[in-house]
Amino acid sequence: MREKATTLYIGPQHPGITGNMMVRVKVEGDTIVKATTEVGYLHRAFEKLQEKRNWLQSFTLMCRFCVPETDPMEELYARAVEAIEGREVPERAKYIRVMVLELARLASFMLWYGGQNGSLGLYTMGQWSVGDRNYILDLFEELTGGRVYHMYIWPGGVRRDLPKGFEKRVLKTMDYLEKRLDDYDDLMFDNAIFKKRTQGVGIVDKDKAIEHGVVGAVLRGCGIKSDIRIDEPYEVYDKLDFIVPTQEGADIWARALVRRQEARQSIRIIRQVIDMMPGGPVYNKIPNPQKWRLPKGDAYVRVESVRGEVGLYAVSDGGLKPRRIHVRGAAYVHAITLLEDVLVGENIADVSAIMNSLGTCPPEIER
Repeated sequence: MREKATTLYIGPQHPGITGNMMVRVKVEGDTIVKATTEVGYLHRAFEKLQEKRNWLQSFTLMCRFCVPETDPMEELYARAVEAIEGREVPERAKYIRVMVLELARLASFMLWYGGQNGSLGLYTMGQWSVGDRNYILDLFEELTGGRVYHMYIWPGGVRRDLPKGFEKRVLKTMDYLEKRLDDYDDLMFDNAIFKKRTQGVGIVDKDKAIEHGVVGAVLRGCGIKSDIRIDEPYEVYDKLDFIVPTQEGADIWARALVRRQEARQSIRIIRQVIDMMPGGPVYNKIPNPQKWRLPKGDAYVRVESVRGEVGLYAVSDGGLKPRRIHVRGAAYVHAITLLEDVLVGENIADVSAIMNSLGTCPPEIER
């Protein structure tokens, strides 16, 4: 005899939800039989708002598409504008951009460590990793003046050169974080509770991943090697030595192992960038923003964020403002179509853990 179905609402005021969104689940006993995602109304119509602002003003809206990971969005916009205009970027600026992007990846990984463990009731990791993330935010504050929103990677290069001694402080932070990752392994990956709650849970097999257009660690967690930094190199990634980790498990555990290895690869990249960084200018100055017109044309660019491939399509009609801006993010697929599919058949207690493992970012959906 089937149990009576009950509808439960998880979020938006819920510690396990990754932002302003809600998952409406129908359960029979403890088992989910249907899931429906509903996003909130925090960041709305950003793409349309950009059509009402000049090319530099529109840039400041990009950071809000995914608050925990603002720098890849800056990189997207800057490269799209540069592609339309044909503006060159100084070589030193390219190295600095990669350093900033990898620091941003590390900061996002620190949040993920806390969120993934917190969703299982393992709160010590969050206290450790979010605290360690502050050391990266200290670097961003020194470099850009902001801890979360940076507005640093912009068309033509970067906003300012590195402060004196900045590279040494970055390397010191990398040394510290690399040692801390060993502690994270002891607390997280050697933890019997974490293993039991993640192995065999939230499986996204290869066929389902391809069907849904999955990207990033979710895709690599089911054995498919895909990374824009390797497949379609930008800035100076083609000059750097790093690997793209994959796992075959296709569950939360496999995705966690992928991110664990990726965090170490980011540290490896940052060290190479600092060692290879050339001198010279960091900015090919743009015209007066109030009079800056881009030629008619369009461009589509892609970057690899922590959540996976993110793309931006920009169109110019020769005016002072963008004619069209459209972002292709990972969160829409991961947090709606994929999440609704994967949750069916899972236990109600695993909703938050599965959501965190998919790397959802609600503001990117409701943009």
